[in-house]
Amino acid sequence: MSDEKLIRLTGMLPEEISEALSLKAGFRGKQIFKWIASGVESFDEMTNLSKDMRVDLSERATLRSTTISEKLEDPDGTIKLQIRLFDGMCVETVLLTDADGRKTACVSCQVGCAMGCAFCQTGKLGFARNLTADEIVEQFLHLEKICGTLDNIVFMGMGEPMLNLGAIRKAIAVLTSAEGRALSPRRITISTSGVIKGIYDLADNGPAVRLAISLTAANPDLRTKLMPVNKANPLPELSKAIGYYIEKTGKRCTLEAALLGGVNTDAESARFMKEFAGTLPVHINLIPWNPVEGLPYHEPTTKECRAYIQMLENYGLQVTQRTRRGRKIGGACGQLGKTCKTTAD
Repeated sequence: MSDEKLIRLTGMLPEEISEALSLKAGFRGKQIFKWIASGVESFDEMTNLSKDMRVDLSERATLRSTTISEKLEDPDGTIKLQIRLFDGMCVETVLLTDADGRKTACVSCQVGCAMGCAFCQTGKLGFARNLTADEIVEQFLHLEKICGTLDNIVFMGMGEPMLNLGAIRKAIAVLTSAEGRALSPRRITISTSGVIKGIYDLADNGPAVRLAISLTAANPDLRTKLMPVNKANPLPELSKAIGYYIEKTGKRCTLEAALLGGVNTDAESARFMKEFAGTLPVHINLIPWNPVEGLPYHEPTTKECRAYIQMLENYGLQVTQRTRRGRKIGGACGQLGKTCKTTAD
């Protein structure tokens, strides 16, 4: 059987594995699921299955439809993997380690991105397709194989999560299952550029994870210029959606802002941010823009960042400037996808 026709198990729950493989004994699905969660990459490693069963499974199913095509390591400890998909397309996933040693997987949910944010490398690629649940889970498993047990997962890589929410829900169900990896939902964050319909969907139908909004600018004209998503998802309606999510779930929400030198760091930008965020119980994360070749922006100076933070704090807003990691390997915020393919061979 060709690789394309093999049953891909990584994105399935135990009962789905049993059904897909026509296993008469239901507990076998649970065994296989637990092995997958532990990171095994072949059926031969599943030592509580008979040899004949392992051979049969290897002829009908696969534990990996993706492979690591490139691994880059930054001196700051960041690791970026380029993941080759079954159809020859590629995405990138990043391992971030903070000052306390906590490890976070930053995973992708789409090949490319349709949102077209003006300051983002991935936005230059355009959109090819959504990732499947198994392709999302495998990014996490590839990173754990290399880096050891991970503490968190953030959907902040390539793509807009709210446009592939079904696959993300399934991937989260697999990773949080008590019968497998058992990752806590409290350690999961979904980031969106502001797709309002998806925010309401997530609030009403779960999973109850943390939400991050890539805002960048609260000036409506400037935000539309930088983030075309603002046209169909205007700021007043976005504010209502964020408030609804926080009230419905009781979960934390953050506003993310990429600081572009001389663009969104002035007093007017701070005033608009106060008007947008002042009525919401949110925390603001500021991220000095990471350079992307060919884009007409520049990094803000340290003085510029400090002045902007001071203005926001004077308005009573809770603000943190995030430490930038992975810049030397193109693994920082907004840099993913430079060498990725959005067409198959």
